[in-house]
Amino acid sequence: MALVNEHYLKLPGSYLFSDIAKKINTFKVTHPGKQLIRLGIGDVTRPLPQACIEAMHKAVDEMAHEETFHGYGPEQGYDFLIEAILKNDFAPRGISFSPTEIFINDGAKSDTGNIGEILRWDNSMGVTDPIYPVYIDSNVMCGRAGELGPDGKWSNVTYLPCTAENHFIPQLPDRRVDIIYLCYPNNPTGTTLTKAELKRWVDYALENDTLIFFDAAYEAYIREPDVPHSIYEIKGAKRCAIEFHSYSKTAGFTGVRCGYTVVPKEVTAFKLDGDERVPLNPLWNRRQCTKFNGTSYITQRGAEAIYSPEGKAQVRATIDYYMENARIMREGLQAAGFHVFGGVNAPYIWLQTPDGTGSWRFFEQLLYEVNVVGTPGVGFGPSGEGFLRLTAFGKREDCIEAMRRIKGWA
Repeated sequence: MALVNEHYLKLPGSYLFSDIAKKINTFKVTHPGKQLIRLGIGDVTRPLPQACIEAMHKAVDEMAHEETFHGYGPEQGYDFLIEAILKNDFAPRGISFSPTEIFINDGAKSDTGNIGEILRWDNSMGVTDPIYPVYIDSNVMCGRAGELGPDGKWSNVTYLPCTAENHFIPQLPDRRVDIIYLCYPNNPTGTTLTKAELKRWVDYALENDTLIFFDAAYEAYIREPDVPHSIYEIKGAKRCAIEFHSYSKTAGFTGVRCGYTVVPKEVTAFKLDGDERVPLNPLWNRRQCTKFNGTSYITQRGAEAIYSPEGKAQVRATIDYYMENARIMREGLQAAGFHVFGGVNAPYIWLQTPDGTGSWRFFEQLLYEVNVVGTPGVGFGPSGEGFLRLTAFGKREDCIEAMRRIKGWA
């Protein structure tokens, strides 16, 4: 008989955003006349850059002619996009890679969830807390996270709290950890690490033979000069880090799906006997060739257009739009008396709930009394209790109206 993967049964009943959707649907049924403003899930609202639209239209036309038709593409991605990435995302920062160290994907979520397949299930892992739920859940699915305790923590996970008290700068683990997940600019807190602070993590990883999974999905939103856009700006990171990038929030590709992962040839892991180091780049390449059929040609042509002069200007205009939303929200919430964090180098506002109100309770208060939707901070981990995440990806008029409502309610 077939046996189920029982690690899946350890997962909470549903994904965080599914729970939110259920609560919203219940509200809509019981309050049909109310107009909700959704500032919770980080989906974008601005249209794709015109340069991308034009590039994808051209690619569609190519598919209509035998001489320019494209069938199966390379699982690792087309050379034209990889070359654009190397030239625009890394070369200006003094970082060099070979094309075979870049892997095009259908969004960072897929690769951050799948990367653990090339490592043993019994590696120990560390996460900043709060954290993007996919990092934890994907490790629960393979048994790496251990068992869920009554405190909401998994037994084989080292939690590194990011709190207002430590200015959301996590402390290094007090013991050796095999794998560490970092996301900066951070989702959900919207906070960042300086180059000096990130260097401490790279130094720790090199000293302890730790592998860092670095999610740089929001690097395009960085405004301050001392905040690194890539972990590879730090010397030695090529030997200890795999990095993930996404076009979802950069260029509105949430519905198009494209990003990329950097797996340096220098990064390695040990075999169980400890006598041999194995490069991870060929293992990830083998995994992709077996389980991934590549991102579509049309999509990759659209992504390539992001790097054209017109595309860069259009992407910057979109990011500026969202960051102006973030400023409006941050200043509006502060004027209403709330303690808020983030929103300077990232499109997320991390709002501290008043008077110790629980995250879900405050979520429901905003939903039913103000008709504004956020995301309960505790859904991102134990240290998220007492916070709510708001995103700046909404329409400008919605952000302004939400702040007006909250000011009148607070």
